[in-house]
Amino acid sequence: MRHTIKTGEDLRWLIVHTGGFRSGYVTDVQMSKRHLFDEESGRDIPAGTTVSVTIRYQAHGSIRVAKLTMTGVTDFSLLEQEGADCSSLDVIQAEYGAGRLRFWFDPQGELYIVCDEAHFQEVSAPITSPNPFADLARWTFQGQTADGPTVQWLLDQLDEAGLPCFWTSTKRDAAVNPTITWEGDLIPAGRPTGHETNAVRAMLYKPLAGDGFGLMLQVLGSQDRQVRRIVEILACHVTKNFEGTCLVGTTLIPSLEWESWVTRNSRARPV
Repeated sequence: MRHTIKTGEDLRWLIVHTGGFRSGYVTDVQMSKRHLFDEESGRDIPAGTTVSVTIRYQAHGSIRVAKLTMTGVTDFSLLEQEGADCSSLDVIQAEYGAGRLRFWFDPQGELYIVCDEAHFQEVSAPITSPNPFADLARWTFQGQTADGPTVQWLLDQLDEAGLPCFWTSTKRDAAVNPTITWEGDLIPAGRPTGHETNAVRAMLYKPLAGDGFGLMLQVLGSQDRQVRRIVEILACHVTKNFEGTCLVGTTLIPSLEWESWVTRNSRARPV
């Protein structure tokens, strides 16, 4: 999901959609400054400041990771005194006035930003375990098309890669998880029946807001080379065939940048 926040109406949408990020956590804050070289003066001239804040939180039965990228920043405060932690949120406060957006991410104003506009990006997934933040240890993809991959499509990609698997469906109460389209386990072929301790759980679901689909892949059992390879193969094919955003931990990566991200983080695993 993507949304640009420019007006008071946009700001109201953000607060309603996120619930003010109630009980969330700031996982990352980054600031960058742009400079342009002025040939006449021979000096670099400031051309704008950008601040991004990544937040993980829960809302409406889903675990979410959101990134707010604020451009045209004119006031930025990040101050943590000894014993204080502004990463833990209650409900953020925000206002719009005189063409400016103001965000207070904590009651003390230790994380405070004034900007021209904000770009909101989010990946969400259903909460399916008693410890919802453990769900972040997955490879998650938020696609922008109405139709996502089918189970057979996943199996075909693995067959072509020389890693055939068979599929076992997981039954869930549709009333409890109405957004889930299908869910089950991908188990490497050739393993003895009853010894499926290592498998990849796959789930296709509908986002709670907006169009598109969500796909989650998670290793079950020990992360041996074979099951990790299943995730790597499917992640590669999904990002090549569908436009969207990947979520690794609390890092959001556009699908077009997935391969280069994997190359830069060659020691990291997608799960």
